[in-house]
Formats: sequence, structure tokens, C-alpha cells
Amino acid sequence: MFDNQMRANPYGDDKVMAACSIFGMIDTSGKRVGGQGVIRAIANMHDRSNGLGGGFGIYGLYPELSEQYALHVMYGDRASQRAVEEYLRESFDVVHEEEIPCRRQARVHKPPLLRRYFVDVGSHAAFGQGDDDYVVQRVMEINGGSHDAFVFSSGKDMGVFKGVGYPEDVADFFRLDEYQGYLWTAHGRFPTNSQAWWGGAHPFSLLDLTVVHNGEISSYGSNKAYLEMYDYRCTLQTDTEVIAYALDLLLRRHRLPIELAAKVLAAPLWSEIDRLEPRERALYIALRQTYGSLLMNGPFTIIVARQGEMIGLTDRIRLRPLTAAIKDDLFFLSSEESAIRLISPDLDRVWTPLGGEPLVARVRSREAAGLEEALVA
Repeated sequence: MFDNQMRANPYGDDKVMAACSIFGMIDTSGKRVGGQGVIRAIANMHDRSNGLGGGFGIYGLYPELSEQYALHVMYGDRASQRAVEEYLRESFDVVHEEEIPCRRQARVHKPPLLRRYFVDVGSHAAFGQGDDDYVVQRVMEINGGSHDAFVFSSGKDMGVFKGVGYPEDVADFFRLDEYQGYLWTAHGRFPTNSQAWWGGAHPFSLLDLTVVHNGEISSYGSNKAYLEMYDYRCTLQTDTEVIAYALDLLLRRHRLPIELAAKVLAAPLWSEIDRLEPRERALYIALRQTYGSLLMNGPFTIIVARQGEMIGLTDRIRLRPLTAAIKDDLFFLSSEESAIRLISPDLDRVWTPLGGEPLVARVRSREAAGLEEALVA
């Protein structure tokens, strides 16, 4: 997967320890807004980054092609592009394809070839197989194969844009000031224990689910082994990848509500479970018995996004920061309050979420964005 030079740390260090910056904003009315504020907010936390990675997730991005899966693909060379494009045409009905527009500039490191494809599953899936499962299988085959290619975004009406550089420079490279969406997430820095390359930056994504992460998951090995039993192929050797796949398993495939999925990732202590009422205690014991290998050990704060909702979650004892705020229809999550106030100084409410408790904001108007009713809990 890409050559060693593509994965090298351009700053010369084997491992650069620094903080991460994460930021998210959703307009709960479903209104699409430009990303200039989000770009300024993540740039305000520049000192939490180290230039080894930055990225953004945008929802409501492709209204004219909202029914197609938007596959964002990076290539190491033209030969891999030709091979993967032949595979895509055999596997999907390709409705539209194009180069991802970019501004060529020196502040991002060795950009790969970047293209996007809008595809329908059509009659390609096996009888009884859902379209989402079919797309996941094709993405796993490309990313886990011998191709010098990587699918880094695969949802409908959304897209991930990421690379090696500071997030504000990645935003400029991808011309994100020209896009609009009702939900934006952003990340600065890079996974703590992996080499710098374009596919390894945040957000990590599968279908319409994206994750930006500040922290370090020491349970990566057991998490990875559990997910591989469900045919997830963890090829990036980084902890955030398993968070994305774990949430896809819990939320999409097993249809758990986010409140229960959070109790899998940030599970209560057994001493807490023992004090619960019998019915609730039985539920939490069942979760631990079923999903014990998906418990995330170590410090973490994540912002999860999918169509119509944004979710914030920290580990039980809040070893990484998270601030939440509301201003009118806008709901914010951020590593630092200062980043929120930079773009919205007069907030209606600002607070620190409880450790291990998910904080959820949803679009409230089906007419506005074709999504679920709003909730900020």
C-alpha cells in the first residue's frame, strides 16, 4: 500500500508526541453552511498538531448525486488507477467520475493521485445482500489487496478529505472553502503510533460513518481480532480504524442505539454494574459478555458523525478533553472552548460532557435534510 516514501514522516522523527485537535459542528436545522468557520476553528488549535495529518468530514456535500455512493480514492500511480477503475466498473454502475479538485501547493506532503466516483450497486450484489454490505466488501477488497490504492470515503452525500499536513493546509489543498454541508468534523495531528501517510490521517470512515479521535487505544490487538471475525479487514495498523469498524458493527449491523454502543466502547466498571437494578444489570452484563473484546482501553475522545447526527464520547475518566456548546441551531464539539468561541463568541450554552456518556445532536427536520428528528441529549 503505497511506497515507503509515501508513508515516511517528512519531519524526520520516528514518533512525534503531541496533542490532537478535534472539532465538529452540526446545524440541527439541516441548513448547509460553508466550512470557513470550521477551518478557522481547527487552525486555532494549530499547536496541538504536528503537521503529520489533517482532515475533514462533510455531510450534505453532494445534493445532486445524493443517492449514489461517493467513493474517494487515492492512488500511488497510474497503473493502480487503471486497475482499480476496471474493478469499479465491473463491480458497480459508475454514474459519474472525476478528479478531486485541488490547489497544488507546497504545504502538504507528496499528494497522491485523487479521484472520486459516484456509483450505484444496481444488480451487482448477491441475492439477499444489502447494498451497504456489498459496498463494504468492495472497499475492504481494494484496501486490503495488492493495489497501490486506498478508498478513504465511501458514503452517500458525504465525503472525507484528508492528508499529510496541518489541517488548515489540507483544507486549502482540497479547496474546502468551496464546499457546503450541514455537518462538519475536523482533525489535526496524526495517529500516535503509525507512520505519516495520506490514508492514515483522520477522519477514518466506512460508508457514511466517520471518526476523529484524540487519544491512544491500547486494546487495539483484541479489538482488531474481534472485528476480523465479522470480516472487517484492519489494514492500517492504527487504533482509530478499529473504532470506526466497531461502531459500524454496533450501530449499523447490530442496530444498537448509540447509548448502548457507548457502554460497549467505554464500559462501566463491574463495581458500577453490580449496583444497578436487576433488569439493567442483566443488560450490562450481556453487553460485556457479548462485546467484551470491543471495550476500548486507554485515553480517548472521539467525535463520530453519520447522516443526520454527530456524537461525542470520551473514556470513563475523561483523560482527553471535550467541550460542547450550542448557539441557536448550531451544536459544537471541540478539544478547546477557545476554538468554538472564535467562530461563535456569544454561545447560548457551553459545558463539559460526562465521561463515558454519549452526547448526541441530530438534525430535527426531515424536510430540511431528509433525516431524523433532532435531539441534543
